[in-house]
Amino acid sequence: MDKQEFSTKIKQFSKRIEQFKNTISNEEQTKNSLILPFFSALGYDVFNPMEFIPEFTADVSGIKKGERVDFAIKLDDQVVILVEAKELSAPLDKHTTQINRYFNVVDAKFAIITNGKEYRFYTDLEKENIMDGKPFLTVDLTDIKDSQISELFKFVKDNFDSENITSTASDLKYVSQIKAFFTQAIDSPNDDFVRLVLDEIGYDGVKRQNIIEEFKPMVSRAVQSLISERVNDRLSSALNSTSVTTSEEVVVSSDEAVPEKTENEIVTTADELEVYTITKLILNKILPSDRIFYRDNTTYFNILIDDNNRRWVLRAYFNSSRSWIVLNDQDNTKIEFKQPIDIYEYASKISDIAQNFV
Repeated sequence: MDKQEFSTKIKQFSKRIEQFKNTISNEEQTKNSLILPFFSALGYDVFNPMEFIPEFTADVSGIKKGERVDFAIKLDDQVVILVEAKELSAPLDKHTTQINRYFNVVDAKFAIITNGKEYRFYTDLEKENIMDGKPFLTVDLTDIKDSQISELFKFVKDNFDSENITSTASDLKYVSQIKAFFTQAIDSPNDDFVRLVLDEIGYDGVKRQNIIEEFKPMVSRAVQSLISERVNDRLSSALNSTSVTTSEEVVVSSDEAVPEKTENEIVTTADELEVYTITKLILNKILPSDRIFYRDNTTYFNILIDDNNRRWVLRAYFNSSRSWIVLNDQDNTKIEFKQPIDIYEYASKISDIAQNFV
């Protein structure tokens, strides 16, 4: 199974979860409707009890006999992954203790806790044979990113390599935690972070609570402004002069109503140019800049390779309430976005499409 095929399979799960979420009411239904199909998509034979073992016994010495893990995955006669399943509506934060006990008595290198929608992946980065308290990878299938699909692809049966996964697990875990820290610093900086900033900028006053509260919105705005400036700098540097054509084409079918413009009314907007610039930034390691073109049409904004209508990479649609792109893949995947920079999250998929035209 190649990565493109895998990506398509995994992205179908968001639709599956939405379809079943109001009918699944217990753990058994979650297993049968969501969890088993997910692992089947990873290439495991979920009906082979020698490979995908239900109710795997994991005795905890001195504590409890006959402890059972929902599933164990066995490759080359060795248990490599333990899976603890919960019902779809269950929050996962309360269930790490149980699988932690199992992990410590079984030679598996990885443990997964899931409710069919969210998957948390654990290993033993901090202390050998002791499961870490925090996952190195968390994936919500209803809001999955291309970078997460790349990590999931490592867990496909034919690709599974314990050492390869472990080698990147540390970076994944701590980068994720650092991102969470800075996300909080942007949205709602805590007192300690504000004090750190005040110390670094040389604020000499007494840092009473009222001063901390006064500076919190300023710190938040400063971090947001810095990020915006960095993004704009990168986009500007990627925008090189390229021949551009404006024309009218046959429109790809879409289920969204988009207000049409006549040919004389076509005006390329700043958001459309930003989509073009971000796409060039994504593709700059694959194709020379002068092979990437855009065409602004009456109903959508088209990005092409070699100014060829048949070599389109994506089409961007804008209306008064929503914006989305359609990708030139097998399924004409539609991705909604709030700001053009959001499409950078799908860089891997966009690059895969462009590879067809290299």
